[in-house]
Amino acid sequence: MTDSKYFTTTKKGEIFELKAELNSDKKEKKKEAVKKVIASMTVGKDVSALFPDVVNCMQTDNLELKKLVYLYLMNYAKSQPDMAIMAVNTFVKDCEDPNPLIRALAVRTMGCIRVDKITEYLCEPLRKCLKDEDPYVRKTAAVCVAKLHDINAQLVEDQGFLDTLKDLISDSNPMVVANAVAALSEIAESHPSSNLLDLNPQSINKLLTALNECTEWGQIFILDCLANYTPKDDREAQSICERVTPRLSHANSAVVLSAVKVLMKFMEMLSKDLDYYGTLLKKLAPPLVTLLSAEPELQYVALRNINLIVQKRPEILKHEMKVFFVKYNDPIYVKLEKLDIMIRLASQANIAQVLAELKEYATEVDVDFVRKAVRAIGRCAIKVEQSAERCVSTLLDLIQTKVNYVVQEAIVVIKDIFRKYPNKYESVIATLCENLDSLDEPEARAAMIWIVGEYAERIDNADELLESFLEGFHDESTQVQLQLLTAIVKLFLKKPTETQELVQQVLSLATQDSDNPDLRDRGYIYWRLLSTDPVAAKEVVLAEKPLISEETDLIEPTLLDELICYIGTLASVYHKPPSAFVEGGRGVVHKSLPPRTASNESTESPETAPAGPPSGEQPDVIPAQGDLLGDLLNLDLGPPVSGPPLATSSVQMGAVDLLGGGLDSLMGDEPEGIGGPNFVTPPAAAVPANLGAPMGSGLSDLFDLTSGVGTLSGSYVAPKAVWLPAMKAKGLEISGTFTRQVGSISMDLQLTNKALQVMTDFAIQFNRNSFGLAPAAPLQVHAPLSPNQTVEISLPLNTVGSVMKMEPLNNLQVAVKNNIDVFYFSTLYPLHILFVEDGKMERQMFLATWKDIPNENEAQFQIRDCPLNAEAASSRLQSSNIFTVAKRNVEGQDMLYQSLKLTNGIWVLAELRIQPGNPNFMDLELSLKCRAPEVSPHVCQAYETILKN
Repeated sequence: MTDSKYFTTTKKGEIFELKAELNSDKKEKKKEAVKKVIASMTVGKDVSALFPDVVNCMQTDNLELKKLVYLYLMNYAKSQPDMAIMAVNTFVKDCEDPNPLIRALAVRTMGCIRVDKITEYLCEPLRKCLKDEDPYVRKTAAVCVAKLHDINAQLVEDQGFLDTLKDLISDSNPMVVANAVAALSEIAESHPSSNLLDLNPQSINKLLTALNECTEWGQIFILDCLANYTPKDDREAQSICERVTPRLSHANSAVVLSAVKVLMKFMEMLSKDLDYYGTLLKKLAPPLVTLLSAEPELQYVALRNINLIVQKRPEILKHEMKVFFVKYNDPIYVKLEKLDIMIRLASQANIAQVLAELKEYATEVDVDFVRKAVRAIGRCAIKVEQSAERCVSTLLDLIQTKVNYVVQEAIVVIKDIFRKYPNKYESVIATLCENLDSLDEPEARAAMIWIVGEYAERIDNADELLESFLEGFHDESTQVQLQLLTAIVKLFLKKPTETQELVQQVLSLATQDSDNPDLRDRGYIYWRLLSTDPVAAKEVVLAEKPLISEETDLIEPTLLDELICYIGTLASVYHKPPSAFVEGGRGVVHKSLPPRTASNESTESPETAPAGPPSGEQPDVIPAQGDLLGDLLNLDLGPPVSGPPLATSSVQMGAVDLLGGGLDSLMGDEPEGIGGPNFVTPPAAAVPANLGAPMGSGLSDLFDLTSGVGTLSGSYVAPKAVWLPAMKAKGLEISGTFTRQVGSISMDLQLTNKALQVMTDFAIQFNRNSFGLAPAAPLQVHAPLSPNQTVEISLPLNTVGSVMKMEPLNNLQVAVKNNIDVFYFSTLYPLHILFVEDGKMERQMFLATWKDIPNENEAQFQIRDCPLNAEAASSRLQSSNIFTVAKRNVEGQDMLYQSLKLTNGIWVLAELRIQPGNPNFMDLELSLKCRAPEVSPHVCQAYETILKN
């Protein structure tokens, strides 16, 4: 008979009857009663009233009954802590039972009863079980320590259980070792600062020995622990790799991925010249390929991990392209992931078979898959230059199929191919224009308009084509409207005589008839440009565009390195670090790959060189040129240009006006005092308040919309740069800069929504960094950010956050969250925002400190072509909190002795020698002394930035 009988309800007074049966003298009846109690508990009935009666049943030799009682105890001990104490004596007794199964059962149950009152009674039995002669009891006790630590960490430390746990790593039984490692890892994750797993070559050797003999989950614990170890040199790394490699042939996919993680991490330390390095690459491919023969869900997890591996080391799977070819019965999520990896592995050697495969996919029935396949053909053209021609002819074949969604995707990718290979494949434009009428998706229409505007001089009827789009201007999406505006202005600059009416019409639609601020602003910018300085307009609008990057969707290098350390976990499936999805941040440790060895660096090929930015450059997360909304502008609207305003040229040109007065009629009479006779001004009613100022300065006041507001005097502020391109953040573009004013640091952000949905719920978080920079307040975006809206925010910062030395020193990793997703980027902050106001040192103190700092800490730098003399340089530097302590002239050279202090209390002393070069520019020699010499190059960079801007 099955156990279902225990779940059938009995007569009235069920609890009373069970109570009577539990107190029965017959063992069999007692066991049946406990089973009924457990059955009631399982279906959610409250049987806590029977607590004392069930606890009395603990006094038995029957293992099955004991297990049932312990199960009941675990469930109700929390709600009945006073009653649970009654069971303590039995636990203590059971921990000394001759049967090891009962001893282990007792210690396991003790760990599961999360009641503070009981824990102190359990210390003695647990201590005995940790030293038990039976390995089964010891391995159970090891896990119990981790559970007890979660309830009362202080108690575990006071009782010395952690030291006992460390001793178990040297145990003779491999399962005890594995559980001890698992317990210590669990405790270490909740206390990242404690160095519990103090791994050294001896303990690593013990773990590797245990690795061969323990169960598969034990192997995973040990491999994960090995992955957190950094070998002291490449020889040790190779030795560990050799002993881990056999795990690659394990039947459990989790063991395989854990082994891959260890090998991927330690390969960083191996020189590419080693024969073993090549052998290891060959050994890594077969297990990854084998994972793809599992069921679809496992395949997907494997593919997400392979995607990371291929981005880090494409050479591992470069000969395995065929296994990523899509099968007809693959689920869509597997198909799309395989397609992504195929493009990453595409090279000159295999491009022919990849293209043949992709062309086949483009005739499938699944629309999403077909779209992705067509896009993939375009990505192959951009990635493998030799294949571009074949890709273009394949796309033209697809266009001839006249399948609507295929045609539209093909036009979008051909636009990208034109960006990558200008003046090469323009012969296909005629074919594209034939399909103009079938385009109904905004992205395809915008791409076609871009092509017509960009190559207007080669298309005889370009004006007619663009005019056909203009008829339904207000029904178009913003993306198309912006592109159409830019395209018609381009056309006008190329064929001014034939398209005056067209440009007037589009400017009028964009400014007077539109309520979209982005469109209106761009309309006004073009209007002013065209009316004040046609030459400048041509330089801006028809400027040469940068070529788009071949891989626009690679994961940012530092994030990729971190994700490689999380292979085989959820982070590798989400492609996000754990901190992005683990609530509360408990147990989240930022991991990174070990530093490369010197021998490795010297032999590194350019293709596989680490993608971190050179220290002087802004680290761009991912190339942004592929972003369609970014392309729409095709303008580099930087900050106000210093120097004479560009518009003066139009004043000297007299009344030269490409528009031929055509726009004047749109605006009626204009008061003489506003624009002067040579300027055409947008209609006064439609001009925003800050645009209505006199336009005599032309372009400069077009951008200087904040004139009159001004900023408080403070240190030099760099112009805003794009930190997070829209294409990498699902439409959110973040630009920014850092400022320091009157002792407070802020991050000035500009958030632009280039998506088609509203963005809300913004929040920001910084990773640990060298100077503890952290937001001093939440990111306040007071209203939802609508599509095409931009908002400027000043985020106050402090320097009391967690500190961790970064590479480079001034690297800042930032996470921004909104209602759509969490996005990551890194940027370099200028060090002068950390120079504090009380950084002036007394002369005597300066002399004493200079002598006290060792000479090897002195660093010499040259700053060439500085446009300032000593007086002006001293004044300029003082505004950024670099203070001149003393000044003297030696043999015609001015010497400035200066001091500055960083927010973390580090003093930097400087000697600035100014040598007059040509009359207008000086060459400077800068000597810096500091107790933390790694700061010096960044301080020099700050000097150069301040003096030259």
